[in-house]
Amino acid sequence: LDGAKYTLPRNSGENSIHGGPNGFHDHLWQAKIVKDGLELTRVSKDGEEGYPGNLSVTVRYTVTGGDLKIEYAATTDKPTVINLTNHSYFNLAGQGHGNVLEQRLKLNASRFTPVDAALIPTGELKPVTGTPFDFLAPHAIGERIAATDEQLHYGNGYDHNFVIDGAEGKLVEAAEAYDPSSGRDLKVLTTEPAVQFYSSNHLNGSIKGKHEAAYEKNGAFCLETQHFPDSPNHPDFPTTTLKPGGRFHSITIYRFSAH
Repeated sequence: LDGAKYTLPRNSGENSIHGGPNGFHDHLWQAKIVKDGLELTRVSKDGEEGYPGNLSVTVRYTVTGGDLKIEYAATTDKPTVINLTNHSYFNLAGQGHGNVLEQRLKLNASRFTPVDAALIPTGELKPVTGTPFDFLAPHAIGERIAATDEQLHYGNGYDHNFVIDGAEGKLVEAAEAYDPSSGRDLKVLTTEPAVQFYSSNHLNGSIKGKHEAAYEKNGAFCLETQHFPDSPNHPDFPTTTLKPGGRFHSITIYRFSAH
């Protein structure tokens, strides 16, 4: 990065994912109550998980009406890379009400980033047309999840980054999910250029939730707004580099309603 070499710890085969073995999700953040929500802050010290720079991060969660708004901000004192997201799992039928394979998903994404066998993007931007990744119109999550497709084989289902149409740093609708059984609807709006759709392919019942409900395969879905994975290695991808004097800023809204 800017002529300096940094080595990150491997925690997924040969790769470093989720910020390293002790990513931001493993740290205790400073918290304070704000209007309609909660603000979390921490400083990732220079060298933490191999990353350069003292990175000051703020994440603010607010709830108004049916909207859960997540606003991220960060500054650094050395050139670094940053790609923050939220990895919440959703089942619109409610916990203990089966899998999400009949729940319907629409993604405003006409392209996605194919991956190799290690689930790392190849650098290609592939049209979704004619593939099981075409969610431009709503489809049940399970409708094509077992199709004969190399990408679905690599992910054991959906675990792919979708390029949001019209994403230019403006708040746009990236996705909508709907559960016919309950009538619950979730819209995802974001300023990020992409969203990772994950169909919980690696849950196996070993994790228990409230009332000892087991979290099974395909028991939820994730819609993780983000920059593209592996962006530092693909100059054509939107940059994840943050430099001193700059400010990382991102907004994502999860909008809930019922029909």
